[in-house]
Amino acid sequence: MTTSLQDGQSAAGRAAARDSPLATQVCGAAQGRGDARDLVPAPWLHARALLPPPDGTRGCAADRRKKKDLDVLEMPSIPNPFPELCCSPFTSVLSAGLFPKANSRKKQVIKVYSEDETSRALEVPSDITARDVCQLLILKNHYIDDHSWTLFEHLPHIGLERTIEDHELVIEVLSNWGMEEENKLYFRKNYAKYEFFKNPMYFFPEHMVSFATETNGEISPTQILQIFLSSSTYPEIHGFLHAKEQGKKSWKKIYFLLRRSGLYFSTKGTSKEPRHLQFFSEFGNSDIYVSLAGKKKHGAPTNYGFCFKPNKAGGPRDLKMLCAEEEQSRTCWVTAIRLLKYGMQLYQNYMHPYQGRSGCSSQSISPMFQVLEKHTALQETQKMQAKIQRSISENSLVAMDFSGQKSRVIENPTEALSVAVEEGLAWRKKGCLRLGTHGSPTASSQSCATNMAIHRSQPWFHHKISREEAQRLIIQQGLVDGVFLVRDSQSNPKTFVLSMSHGQKIKHFQIIPVEDDGEMFHTLDDGHTRFTDLIQLVEFYQLNKGVLPCKLKHYCARIAL
Repeated sequence: MTTSLQDGQSAAGRAAARDSPLATQVCGAAQGRGDARDLVPAPWLHARALLPPPDGTRGCAADRRKKKDLDVLEMPSIPNPFPELCCSPFTSVLSAGLFPKANSRKKQVIKVYSEDETSRALEVPSDITARDVCQLLILKNHYIDDHSWTLFEHLPHIGLERTIEDHELVIEVLSNWGMEEENKLYFRKNYAKYEFFKNPMYFFPEHMVSFATETNGEISPTQILQIFLSSSTYPEIHGFLHAKEQGKKSWKKIYFLLRRSGLYFSTKGTSKEPRHLQFFSEFGNSDIYVSLAGKKKHGAPTNYGFCFKPNKAGGPRDLKMLCAEEEQSRTCWVTAIRLLKYGMQLYQNYMHPYQGRSGCSSQSISPMFQVLEKHTALQETQKMQAKIQRSISENSLVAMDFSGQKSRVIENPTEALSVAVEEGLAWRKKGCLRLGTHGSPTASSQSCATNMAIHRSQPWFHHKISREEAQRLIIQQGLVDGVFLVRDSQSNPKTFVLSMSHGQKIKHFQIIPVEDDGEMFHTLDDGHTRFTDLIQLVEFYQLNKGVLPCKLKHYCARIAL
């Protein structure tokens, strides 16, 4: 009787549910997403729940719950082999973990080339920067990181190349390439990438730079950088450039002015009046490229060309070609455009090479200037301290003679110099014997042959390259004082040539072989300073200036990936 009464109450409840629209929604939700008892009951269900159930009904329900609990406890626990398919009645059928995350970084394969045309494929995320790619290649190839490694964008079909800044996204650069273009990414050193922060006077000649504010006397290097990096002031780069006329093969020499708002040219001589200035190009949506073969590709009057190219893919007609008279002039224009375009971001890349790609806000400009001033002052202080320490250490050194039973101090400068020369010659003879066959009769001849060929394994030696190729390599790796390489001479097969950079120019010095007592030596100063091999010569001029305009600092090398 109790069971039939309970069934009757359930049937009455179901009939009431069918008649009520609110109950229809609740029951529909219960059928689609789970048991209706787990939902929030409607107001009419609250009224029904307040009615006291019969005693027999309460007892039967309690017995059924106890029996159900006992059955659950007696069932053995079986591990679920597919836990990812289990979900709550109120969750979706597929778990959120099965879908890719919204912030997950997509990866893409890029190909990077070296100067000897060897390449390496890298799988990189979509937000990787040029500095991160360089760091990855440095770690994979076990190179020494001296902050000069750079990623270059090379466009062979139009003969252009540019430095990809450390903060730029590599995938964005690749997205601007055309499908049929054979463009490449090159990985090599560029010693001049941030050299203008160290020696700005070498990059901005006085006859090419003028400032809006009146300046009394000479401008310090720190003031020059502040004027370029500050948004409130602007410098002005001016001079004559050859410009290629649109749609024509001819070039015209025009007076140009570079300001913060863009590049302008004068329609009347060297006039800077606003009515005579016409807008040529802006650099916000364009990139600055260097022309590799301006005479051959574009018929330029000189090989010191550069151009503006839009960020988006475009043909040669979209290029705005320019050409300078010399390398120093081109370097000044390109460096000024980089500074005006990127501003404080370039200085942040220079000071913090491993920092993320977050930009430099306007609020941090004044602290950056303070850091710049402190950095420049610290460099000057360190130079002065080094000079003082060197002078103190040189004055404390004395010449000693250990040939007798007792050592003695050589006070006569002439005697000290002759002893030093004798010791140097004796050391060179020992070096020749050490490089020979250890006591064989032909040790002298074989040691000379070894000395003549030992330099071929050095990274700074380039076997048979022309004068033009040597200049191209040095320009590629930066016209910084002391960048050098050694090559075979084309005019005299028995001699070598030292090619080096100094003062934004490339100079060549002939290394002549000299024979003395049946032994061969190398010299740069007509035999006054002699070396048994090229390695000794390079090491000597890395420590001493000698007859060269400066010491040898950075060697040009062709690395392989």
